[in-house]
Amino acid sequence: MNKIDKQLKKGVLDILILSLLSKNESLYGYKIIKILTAKSNEFFSLKEGSLYPVLYRLEDKGLIENEIIYQQTKRSVPRKYYSITKLGLETYQEYLRSWQDFVFATNQVLEG
Repeated sequence: MNKIDKQLKKGVLDILILSLLSKNESLYGYKIIKILTAKSNEFFSLKEGSLYPVLYRLEDKGLIENEIIYQQTKRSVPRKYYSITKLGLETYQEYLRSWQDFVFATNQVLEG
């Protein structure tokens, strides 16, 4: 992956994570990675070290929140589940409109 690919991917992670959380009640980090990887045919194949800073930033902005859920088995580790807030949903809708405008304008230029 080249530097441009990395920057492009980094630039869309917020909207992708908000999108996933807007369509699911709540998700834990590893599940977010698995869904992103599967839905993008492995184009967005993240490591946890890349995902969690984005999640923390979205939390700091009040766009998502977390809840620690303890599993019912002896060996289970508690999982931190993330869900989108009302502000996050509103922000996601704004991001989505901006993204659609961005893609349209970019395609207009690229297609000449």
